[in-house]
Amino acid sequence: MEKFLALPQERQDIIAAAAMSVFGAVGYKKAYISDIAAAAGISKALVFHYFGSKKTLYLYLIEYTGKIMAASVQEQRNTESADFFEKIVEAAKLKLSIMNRYPAMAGFLASIYYEDDPAVASEIQELLSKGEDVRMQIALSGTDESKFKDGVDPKLVINILVKFTEGVMGSRLDNLVSIDAIMLEFSQCVDLLRNNLYKEEFLK
Repeated sequence: MEKFLALPQERQDIIAAAAMSVFGAVGYKKAYISDIAAAAGISKALVFHYFGSKKTLYLYLIEYTGKIMAASVQEQRNTESADFFEKIVEAAKLKLSIMNRYPAMAGFLASIYYEDDPAVASEIQELLSKGEDVRMQIALSGTDESKFKDGVDPKLVINILVKFTEGVMGSRLDNLVSIDAIMLEFSQCVDLLRNNLYKEEFLK
C-alpha cells in the first residue's frame, strides 16, 4: 500500500475509479485483477505490486469512499440546520453530488451492501458498522428532537432511511437512473416520514 499511496493523487484516483467500476459491475468474486488493470491502463503485475491482493484492494476502496464522504460532510457541518429531516435531506444531496463527481462510486457503494462473498463479508460489515456510527453522530448532533411525537426514536428513523436508500441503489445496479430521480424519490420518503412522525405544531 505504501507504494500506491506514494503515487500522485490524480493517479491514485484513476486506479481507484477503475477498480470501483469493475467491482461495482460484477461483484467481488467475479472481479479479476486483469480486468481492473486494463480499466486503469496499467499492468496486472503493477496492481499486485501496489496492493498485494484483490482483497486488500477491495477493502481499501471501501475506506477510500468513506474518507471522501466524511471529508465532504465535515465541510458542510457548519451550515447544518437543527431540523432532523432537513439535515437528512442535505446529507443525501451531498452524498449524491459526490457520486455525481465520482461516477464509479455509485455502483460500487450499491454493490457492497449486497456482497456476500465470505472472503470479504465480515470485513464489509465491520467497516459499514463504523460508518453507521459516524452517520448517527452527524444526523443527531445539534438536532431538535423535541419535534418528534412522543415515543419516536430518531435512530430508528435513520435506519429506515438508510434501508430505503440501500434499496433504491440496489434496485438500480444494472441501470442506475439519474441523480435527480433518486433525490426526488428520497425526498418523497422523507416528507412521508416527517408528516407522520413530527408533532402537528412543527408541520405548519
